[in-house]
Amino acid sequence: MGTGRLYAAVAVRAFRRYATYRVATAAGVFTNTVFGLILAYTYIALWDEKPHLGGYDQAQALTYVWLAQGLHAAVAAMGGGFEDELIERIRTGDIAIDLYRPADLQAWWLATDVGRAAFQLVGRGVVPMAFGALVFELALPADPATWLAFLVAVALGVAVSFAIRYIVAMMTFWFLDGAGVQQLATLVGIFFSGMLLPLNIFPGALGELGRVLPWSALIQAPADVLLGERTGSGLLSTYAFQAAWAVGLLAVGRLVQLAATRRVVVQGG
Repeated sequence: MGTGRLYAAVAVRAFRRYATYRVATAAGVFTNTVFGLILAYTYIALWDEKPHLGGYDQAQALTYVWLAQGLHAAVAAMGGGFEDELIERIRTGDIAIDLYRPADLQAWWLATDVGRAAFQLVGRGVVPMAFGALVFELALPADPATWLAFLVAVALGVAVSFAIRYIVAMMTFWFLDGAGVQQLATLVGIFFSGMLLPLNIFPGALGELGRVLPWSALIQAPADVLLGERTGSGLLSTYAFQAAWAVGLLAVGRLVQLAATRRVVVQGG
């Protein structure tokens, strides 16, 4: 089997694996929908006071709410993807078996996460978004090209998210228990991805910082693409921003993996 076919098969297997968790998926959809309702009415109160807060009108703000609820599982803004399994394999030493596979470790887990993200986008993304569109007046684009541009931004966001979580998982080689680093990364991801509030409304230096950190590539960047805030050169700049963080963080993850591999070899003799 060729390398490309191998990783495609890994992604398909991951998609099918997550598709079997029907009860968990239904529970996630329900939770996202309820939380979306709470946030939607909170946003309505905020935007009644300040109608163009963050440069969004109320319809755009409500669209942002439901988009974030439909998207955060796909981009794993709160974690909960491949990293739980990888951390456990590092902790128990089973990672040594993975290193003997005739496949690249980072690419293997990236393919796994792509399959997971594809399922979560469909399984937990469509229903909350559809519910929001039925209950509220949303600013959804009618142009298919905008939706396609949005999906590209989502794919780049998934790549950035994977790269961050891969580095976090690799830290287990040194900390032995990756729970602390993982929890810290989750808190930062929730805050700076724009999952709860658009980064556009963060004040002053905090807002500027949030928009240049890699977590903004997860939800804020795709949301701005779907809402029509990024077109033409602005769209290309958004892609370049996401791609730069993805490539840079994947490279860092590769370096950490190489250092960790040497550590395994030294300890294992």
